[in-house]
Amino acid sequence: MGFWVLIVAIAVNLALSLVILTRATRASSTAYFGISALFIAFWALGSLLLVYGSTVDIAYVGLMIYLIAPMLTVLYMVLFSKYFSDVATKGKIGAVASYTILTVIFAIVTLVQVPGSHVVVTLNGMEGNRINLQFGWYLFYSTFFSLMFVISYVYLFFGLLKSKGRVYFQRRLVFIGIVATSMLALATNIALPLLGYSGLIWLGPAWTIFYILTTCYAMIKHGLFDLRLALVLTFTYALSLASLTILYYILALTISAIFLRDGAAEGINGINLAIALLLAFLFQPIRKFFDKFTSNIFYQDSYRVDAFFAELSKTLSSTNNLHILLQRATQKISQTLKADDASFVVYTGEGRTEQIGVGKYARLTHKDIAWLDEQLHSSEIQPKVLAMLDEEEEALRRMMVSHRIAIILPISRQGEKMGYLFLGEHKRSGYSARDLRVVRALADELAIAIQNALSVEEIRELNGHLEQRISAATKELRANNVQLQRLDEAKDEFISMASHQLRTPLTSIKGYISMLIDGDVGEVTKEQKHLLNEAFVSSERMVRLIGDFLNVSRLQTGKFVIDKHPVDLALLVQREIDGLEQNAAARGMKFEYKKPKDIPMLELDENKIQQVVMNFSDNAIYYSKEKSKITVSLKKGDGYVEFNVIDTGIGVPEEEQSQLFNKFFRATNARRARPDGTGVGLFLAKKVIDDHGGKILFESKEGKGSTFGFRLPIPKK
Repeated sequence: MGFWVLIVAIAVNLALSLVILTRATRASSTAYFGISALFIAFWALGSLLLVYGSTVDIAYVGLMIYLIAPMLTVLYMVLFSKYFSDVATKGKIGAVASYTILTVIFAIVTLVQVPGSHVVVTLNGMEGNRINLQFGWYLFYSTFFSLMFVISYVYLFFGLLKSKGRVYFQRRLVFIGIVATSMLALATNIALPLLGYSGLIWLGPAWTIFYILTTCYAMIKHGLFDLRLALVLTFTYALSLASLTILYYILALTISAIFLRDGAAEGINGINLAIALLLAFLFQPIRKFFDKFTSNIFYQDSYRVDAFFAELSKTLSSTNNLHILLQRATQKISQTLKADDASFVVYTGEGRTEQIGVGKYARLTHKDIAWLDEQLHSSEIQPKVLAMLDEEEEALRRMMVSHRIAIILPISRQGEKMGYLFLGEHKRSGYSARDLRVVRALADELAIAIQNALSVEEIRELNGHLEQRISAATKELRANNVQLQRLDEAKDEFISMASHQLRTPLTSIKGYISMLIDGDVGEVTKEQKHLLNEAFVSSERMVRLIGDFLNVSRLQTGKFVIDKHPVDLALLVQREIDGLEQNAAARGMKFEYKKPKDIPMLELDENKIQQVVMNFSDNAIYYSKEKSKITVSLKKGDGYVEFNVIDTGIGVPEEEQSQLFNKFFRATNARRARPDGTGVGLFLAKKVIDDHGGKILFESKEGKGSTFGFRLPIPKK
């Protein structure tokens, strides 16, 4: 049994050290851990040769390795403990030199003493070799290990005291593994030999299994050394090779028993070749099986961030009912982040709150919420994580513990607090750094959805009160419902009329300002011209905003209609670019557009396509660097016409690109560059192009620029 235990110890420690030293980062603690695991493998090899060597010479070689390898193991274990615990990191070179010199001194004494009569190795048949030790020398040798283990304990203990969160769980597991391994090794390899019994020295390397198991668990569940993927791949290939080996022996024994019962050896080579070919074909299916098997074990908590946000955005836009919205959001968030509880507290106005949650969450009283508001100011948008609270937040810690809350995410909009998202403990391994980043990114998405739902709720309540009053006042005259419908229609007509009427004076204002800029009514100074240009740009923006909001209103009421007629798209683009030249010039920019001659007439809604072209071009002006060039292209393809606006502006962050064309969504850097945006322009552009049977074109790289455009089909004749 001891023979196979040592073989396993050699294989496990050697594999772990190779994974760490070839895949890990260059941090000191990581390298020291990998080297210590390598010397454990040598320690196990020395024990194997010492106990099971067939000659005295082999046993003496094993003895040398058996005595020296553990000393190097504990040397690097101490160094690992020191830098992993982040204790007294100053004087790194001095600490390494001190521990190394101490080890060398003990090693020299050991090597001097071994050749003499202090350690005697004798062969003892199949039961293994026996070693006789001189008590005084081995006591001196044992003192070194006891001292080094105590130093490791001290480093790990103080590192554990000052750690929190994921680091705390990593250090606790490593501390448990080292203490358990060292205690068992001291018992079988130090205490018992000093008492005259050395028959269990082969167990020393075997006890490192505890150390390996706890460390691997820390790697897989708590991200130690960032080697989770490497371990999973190693585990996958190990299982695959083990399965193939077992299958080989089963097939070989079975075929030999059936076909070679008479001891014939002629077919052995052919049988081995056939089995080898069979296993070669089976390797890929077996590896794929274990890939899936290990992924199910080690990656149960994994999820794609972009897919999660896309699904959450879809969930948040699926309803305007606040109660249903919060219920669906809590289910989605708790399911993805593996939270045992998740709940919302949202202020609904006039001192009222809405509380929705999943799991066995503890409801908060109005007093609890009021106290929490005092602790977290309206400007506080960072989540509060229980495992990361400092001593100054002890009251908040007690509150979170009493309500089984692990994370509090304040939700606010434009400095006004709207509520909180509470997450309970993680169901498996604790929240990762990626989980916390996802939670931080949830704040804006949730704030917009909740604000929209509250606005709809408010309108719904107002409509409800209005309907009750009308119903009470006209109880005997139900025909007034027709009048209410007429009023509703009049409201839509008024919005449409008001929008058109607002456009008319704005157009006049633009015209007069343009005349002033051109000097038609007298020469203007440079400063006056600058101010007039600003007024001209603002008036144009007002026209576009009126058009956007009118179209959004039409979408809500189902009156958004595409009115197609033949349009010269090349001429339309030329007009829009000419109209925006002044805006661009005011910012030192220039449009580059060459009108193509092969664009056919297309059946389009001219006003709406014009709005899309203007929106893309206007965005390029506002989000590009000053004195830059904006390239506009229109070309004919195989069965389609393609339009593009290419800028060198701020671009769109990759993680936010999937949400860019959602209603009211604006990228983070866009909100900083242009706080007054509405977030409806791109939403409407996609709606217009989709209704024309076309496709939106979009490419972007943050800090480099963006390409916005569309592709429209050319009808077949």
